[in-house]
Amino acid sequence: MDSAFTLSIDWLAFTVLASRPQETMKVLGGDWSRAKGGFRGYPLSWIRSDGGRGVGKLGTNAPRRPNEIHVDLSGGLVSALTLDQVRVLLKWIHEQQGHVTRMDCALDDRARTVPMATIRQAVADGHCVTRAAQVRQIVSNLTRGTGATTGETMYFGSPQSQTLLRIYDKRLEMQSKERENWQEFGVRWELEFKQDRAQLCARALANLDEADWKECVVGLLRIYVNFRQIPKDAEEEDRYRAPMLEWYALLTEGFQKGRLAQEKQVQTLQNVKRWVSDTLTPMLAVICATPGGEEWLQHEIVRGISRWKDRHRNLLKQPPNRFVTSAGGHAGRPC
Repeated sequence: MDSAFTLSIDWLAFTVLASRPQETMKVLGGDWSRAKGGFRGYPLSWIRSDGGRGVGKLGTNAPRRPNEIHVDLSGGLVSALTLDQVRVLLKWIHEQQGHVTRMDCALDDRARTVPMATIRQAVADGHCVTRAAQVRQIVSNLTRGTGATTGETMYFGSPQSQTLLRIYDKRLEMQSKERENWQEFGVRWELEFKQDRAQLCARALANLDEADWKECVVGLLRIYVNFRQIPKDAEEEDRYRAPMLEWYALLTEGFQKGRLAQEKQVQTLQNVKRWVSDTLTPMLAVICATPGGEEWLQHEIVRGISRWKDRHRNLLKQPPNRFVTSAGGHAGRPC
């Protein structure tokens, strides 16, 4: 990464009208498969998962709204898009009389210039001014071995509000999951916008220059959460007038001057095996437990060869790694 501060889209959800599912899937790209169940109250659904980090889900055919389509795209898919691709998608949503229901904007302090301990201490010292009704902290630790910390997140706001801020150690999270590029990350300030706030960000991204859009997002961050040098005996109205803490001023200025990041989606055999192990193995086990299930599964695997595309053939060219999933091993770690 050539910048210590970056901004990316980490989630996008939207609803459109008067559009066939196949048309929407064509606009979104990728390979979509019909799912057995529904999705968010829509009886018919499709899923896109390319064996990497991203997952897309599409639902439609609600009884009272048969032409309505709802789509959720996780960060692994959205963050791989260029700025122009995101703008084209947002403009298409508008043309289809649609609206964005959720947009997550991830502000990454990749160099960890402001560690979690600094943020945590500022909150404890009463230097945080926020519109959020509550602040929560969750720390995850290993239950065996060293008991090392595998994750730390601070939440400002509630899941029901239109704005929720998550601050967490992205590098620690990626490292604990044994992701190849974990060193590229740091502390992430992730704003989750819903409903009106999501629409505001969508309009800004679709119509503003990159620099102006970053300024807009950072402005929303400062309005929602700020850190100021507040005297202990300060009146409530004086809290909002107190000078901004130097580290927060430098951090948010860095976000404004940073670049819009496009995360690389590098698909590897290791990632595909991890996805199969985490997602598909329970259902595969059910199939094999039924009469004739193993034979059917083998037949489908052979039949799948005829559906290979270039991305499948490219995976075969990678050096093979054994995939350990036993109790003493680590899924996805080559031996």
